[in-house]
Order: sequence, then C-alpha cells, then structure tokens
Amino acid sequence: MSEPQSRKLVSVREHLRDQVANALRAALIAGELQPGAIYSAPALAAEYGVSATPVREAMLDLAREGLVEPVRNKGFRVTELSERDLDEFTEIRALIEIPTVGRVTRSVPPERLEALRPVAEEIVAAARAGDLIGYLEADRRFHLGLLSLAGNARLVEAVSDLRKRSRLYGLTELAEAGMLVASAEEHAELLDLMLAGNVAAAEEHMRRHLSHVRSLWAARKQDEPERKPPSRRLKAR
Repeated sequence: MSEPQSRKLVSVREHLRDQVANALRAALIAGELQPGAIYSAPALAAEYGVSATPVREAMLDLAREGLVEPVRNKGFRVTELSERDLDEFTEIRALIEIPTVGRVTRSVPPERLEALRPVAEEIVAAARAGDLIGYLEADRRFHLGLLSLAGNARLVEAVSDLRKRSRLYGLTELAEAGMLVASAEEHAELLDLMLAGNVAAAEEHMRRHLSHVRSLWAARKQDEPERKPPSRRLKAR
C-alpha cells in the first residue's frame, strides 16, 4: 500500500525541482544571478523559501545545460562566457543555420513554413510585453522548428546545445529599452523571404539575424548594473 504514496512523493519532489530550475533560469535571464558569481544551494534555498535539496537538484539540471558549473564545497558558479566564446558559438551556428535555411527554402512546402508563423508572432508579443522567458522559449521553438524541417535530428540537437551554452543573461535592460522587438520581428521577415522562394535573401537575412543577436549581448555587456539576489518565493508542495 505504500508504493502509490512513494510515487506521489517522488512526483512532488520532481515538480518542486522543476519549479526551482525555472525560477533560477528566470533569475539568470534577468541578470539577478551574475555570471562568474558562486551561489550556494542553502543560500538560494533561503531566498526561495524551500529546502536545499530541490535547489541542489535544480542546479545540477542547469549544470547539464551548461548554465552553471559545480564548485567543490562552495556551490555553483554561473557560467561566464567570454567575447571569444560568444563569437565562436555564433560562428558555428552561422555555419549550420544559414545553409540550412537555404536548403529548407528550396525544398519545404509553403504550408509547413507557414505553420511557424504563430511562433514568430509569439516571439514579437513576448518581446513587446517584456516577457523574457516567453521570448527565449518561443525563439528556441522557432529556430529549432525551422531547422527540423531539414530532416536532420542531429543538426537540431547540435544547435540546441549551442543555444543553451550561449544563452543570453541579463536581458531586462534590453527589453525595457525595446531593443528585443526589432530582433523579434526578424523571424516573420525571414519566413516571408523563404515563402517567396528567395534563397539568397533568406540566407543573408539569417546571417544578419544571428549578427544582431550577438550585438544584443555586446550592448548588454557595455553597462552591466549590480543586481540584488533573487527574492521570488516558491511554494513547497
């Protein structure tokens, strides 16, 4: 009779871990957790009003995504990306995504491309609302969905990993300044070029889009204010 209860407890624990992981991702994106800084599980647990165990488990999930790295006897350090790291990630993405856009433009039926239109609109809506989590999630679905049309699952996995490792932190200032909207609108513009069958223009547009994403990071890095630790509370269930 104890087995169903045991499964229920495991489910509750996993749910809380996911809650904490999502809250930590939001704090990273907002710049509340600073690249290069070390955060202990007990300290974060106190901030979020939960025990240290789900925080530690959530941090291990983020470590597998390349967002943080364990530091023995101290906690977890937020991954700090150098300008060279970001340039190299962008270069690899360009080598993969630009020619793939050309291939998809040549071979994929218009209705399959048009199916991505709602996601492109979702990106713009999130950018205008300052919804950073929604913005990055919709952007991820658009880019990986577009690449999946080429029919190469390994290619999609490779870009997904690159996106995780080059994830933009501290986007709050850019969202408040309206700088994310222009980048968001480029997704629908890309679809229009692809639907028109303009391979060269679509490839060039993707090249500029990736360059703009890289420029957003550079703009953010120029003026990086001090941030307070996260103070959002999670409900233990």
